[in-house]
Amino acid sequence: MAAGVEIFLREFKMTPKVQIIAEVKTQSPFGWKSTQSWDELFQLACEVGDIISIHTDARWGGSFELVRKARTLTDKPILAKGLHSTDADIQKAITAGADYVLVVGRIPAIHERKCLIEPLTIAELKKIPSTLKAVWNSRDLSTGGMKKETFEQAREVFSGWLCQASNIQTIKDIKVGANAVLVGTHLSEFAESLLNR
Repeated sequence: MAAGVEIFLREFKMTPKVQIIAEVKTQSPFGWKSTQSWDELFQLACEVGDIISIHTDARWGGSFELVRKARTLTDKPILAKGLHSTDADIQKAITAGADYVLVVGRIPAIHERKCLIEPLTIAELKKIPSTLKAVWNSRDLSTGGMKKETFEQAREVFSGWLCQASNIQTIKDIKVGANAVLVGTHLSEFAESLLNR
């Protein structure tokens, strides 16, 4: 890793402490496709991320097998990213080597403390206990477009740990109040912005 990135990450993580969740994503169901391979993206994610996000959903170029592969390649915490609509999916991700599991649109019955819960609306976010970790995704997963509800609105109603996700291209896109950012589609540009701050 370039010395400039290392120095910046040390400074950035100290004040303010915003965790970087670096996502290894080769495609999306909304038509985006990476020009980099999974291995190249994984290497970059390991360079800039505090946590490495690995997709389990094939629509985003993922699988549970890729979580297993990632576990053999890094000691950093791994987030299994996917909808994980059943608790069996959560267990499968943890068995594959994930430290954390993204769960969309519901509060799981198992491993709550290992789950990052992504509500679809502010109304859903209000139902999540503040002792759990939440993710506010600015992308509407049904259309691929932007949600009308904002991170600022989410931060206002949720006092717990809150991760900002989607549409983050550079460090300038990090919102006040974010405890973490999940960066995927623009991981290369985000990494570059760490160097050029």
